[in-house]
Amino acid sequence: MRKTLGIFSLLVAIFLLTGLLESNFFSKRSYFFDGGNIYNMAKWTGLFGILAIGVCFVIVTGGIDLSIGSLIGLTGALFPLLLVNKGTPVWAGFAIVLLLAASVGLVHGLLITKLRLQPFIVTLCGLFIYRGMARYMTGEMNQGFGNSFSGLRQLVKFKVFGFVPMPFAILVITGIIAAVFLNLTIYGRYLLALGRNESAARYSGINTDRMVITAYIICSLLAGVGGILFALEQNSVQPSTFGNFYELYAIAGAVLGGCSLRGGEGAVVGVVCGAAMLEVIRNAVIFLDVKTESEFTVIGFVILIGVTVDELVKRFSDRQGAIRRQKEVVDSP
Repeated sequence: MRKTLGIFSLLVAIFLLTGLLESNFFSKRSYFFDGGNIYNMAKWTGLFGILAIGVCFVIVTGGIDLSIGSLIGLTGALFPLLLVNKGTPVWAGFAIVLLLAASVGLVHGLLITKLRLQPFIVTLCGLFIYRGMARYMTGEMNQGFGNSFSGLRQLVKFKVFGFVPMPFAILVITGIIAAVFLNLTIYGRYLLALGRNESAARYSGINTDRMVITAYIICSLLAGVGGILFALEQNSVQPSTFGNFYELYAIAGAVLGGCSLRGGEGAVVGVVCGAAMLEVIRNAVIFLDVKTESEFTVIGFVILIGVTVDELVKRFSDRQGAIRRQKEVVDSP
């Protein structure tokens, strides 16, 4: 909880500082604080936050998923291809795409648990495979809805309560479900225990293979949801580039949000704050007249600083805990 509050405080500080710097401390109007810009930041936070929550489950187990961006490209291209070119009913299109995404996660989980392959290798191979599948399946042709399915496309642009972007509302619902699962169910505690010490979790009777498979299915399923939402939002899917680097944004949001790459540590609220922080930083690059070519450099440094601070704080806490335990032993009769 303390770490989550720290992440939220940092998010608020960056948000306010960016707006103040952009307005030269109220000497001129701040377009960063405009309702339209805040709406867009909330919308993109929702889209990337959904991906970050998915990868959070994998990172909690001590794994990683590098195939998210390519899976978004595959599902984002497949959805309009089914609806527009194949005439598939909307409900069937949703079902096919989400079933495909869940199947990808199942395959990842089985390869990692049953063949004992490294998650890095499995998902790196997936990154190439799913991108190639998207390009082959579409014949390198751009996919989109054109002027059709306007009602479905407007659903993503719908404002809940008149001002909340639909993707952000979906993120909130997803976050609540994920937080309940991770923090209030025994399976969530199993995932955390698995990430802290897989051998100890296995010896205590936890079916660790099943939990790892579950984590990868959740991650890929949410990537499939993201692929659909991104396709509906942008209405143009280039199979060779759609979703590029999205896995890095998802992982970065999760890490900034407090997920430890060692596993066994993570909070959904923190992950949402991490995804929002990335979006605020991306906007800060634009509004503070930093060259857009430097966007990845800035984000990379921010992530590096965040991970470094987290590691130093953890070492300090461990050291203080060791000193406290040693003192208790000395003081005990």
